[in-house]
Amino acid sequence: MAPMSAQWPRYLRVAPWLLIAGGLLWNALDIVDYWGDPMLAAASVLAGALLSLRDTVAVGAASVVGILVLSARDGTIGTKDGYLELVNTLFAALLGVWLNRVIARHGRRLAAVRSVAEAAQRAVLPAPPPRAGRLSVAACYRAAQTEALIGGDAYALQETPYGVRVLIADVRGKGLPAVAAVSVLLGAFRENASRVADLLGLADALEQALVRESAYREEELRMESFITALLVEFTPGQDGLHALSCGHPGPYLLDGAGGVRRLDATDPGLPLGMGALGPDRPAPDRWPFPAGHTLLLVTDGVTEARDGDGRFYDPVVGLAPLGPFAGPQEAVDALVQDVADWTGGPRDDDMAVLAVTRPGVLG
Repeated sequence: MAPMSAQWPRYLRVAPWLLIAGGLLWNALDIVDYWGDPMLAAASVLAGALLSLRDTVAVGAASVVGILVLSARDGTIGTKDGYLELVNTLFAALLGVWLNRVIARHGRRLAAVRSVAEAAQRAVLPAPPPRAGRLSVAACYRAAQTEALIGGDAYALQETPYGVRVLIADVRGKGLPAVAAVSVLLGAFRENASRVADLLGLADALEQALVRESAYREEELRMESFITALLVEFTPGQDGLHALSCGHPGPYLLDGAGGVRRLDATDPGLPLGMGALGPDRPAPDRWPFPAGHTLLLVTDGVTEARDGDGRFYDPVVGLAPLGPFAGPQEAVDALVQDVADWTGGPRDDDMAVLAVTRPGVLG
């Protein structure tokens, strides 16, 4: 329990000792009825739940010693009342120790389960490599669900014969169904990114994988499931990029002077999983990617973050005063912190950020 007890606020960690002091003082003033005994029992139980084993034993020992001192003062040692008082206090102390051991045992089990869950989540969504060719890369994921490392957002990066390809996506929904869809999407991207010659073909391959997976879902989930995604391909010379939006917010281009602008798609197209409902996907947009620039890809956990007045966060407005940035990690850190300052509290949606920088000096 020692590692867990260190997490509690200080006022909670001193509460058992305050209860002991109050209980013993009450008993000292009321030598007949010892009305402070419930406070002593509460101190032992509270210590067992909040403190380490050593501190729990110390609290129990302090209660027993205090009762012995008061019994000696009042002349009840060796009497029936004295024995009952001592047994009651000792029982509360032992109860606190037992409770401490039960909580510690379950805490160890929970830590083991959490460790396995974290390993599984990192296997589904590993961190991208810090470099891809001559490009520098950084990423960050913040899940809205407490204790979760991933949720319904995803990103991936892969070097291919056609250039460095990047995916960022947002799955409709939350919880395990969203994580399952993320797993299918990332698996399909890793399998097809190096095999399919163009982004349109890659988007079709992702669509087909999601359609196959959705066949095993309940009809309601199948009809309502879709994924917004953005596919980016950095040309082999890495001086330009192609971007294909599947209903996803456009990326942001950060220049070396601190300027920020959003690269909006000519036609954002339909999300993945809804391709059968509309026309063929539009052609990817092509943008220059000069040296010293950073491409910032985000999910709607960034663009739909709200402040206390309900206003949406705008990365163009938020990041411009903070730049220029030395590299992708600095850009990601600045964005994540600025969003946190903007919302001022917990978010309602997952947030994924991926930044790719073309260094200003090419080696």
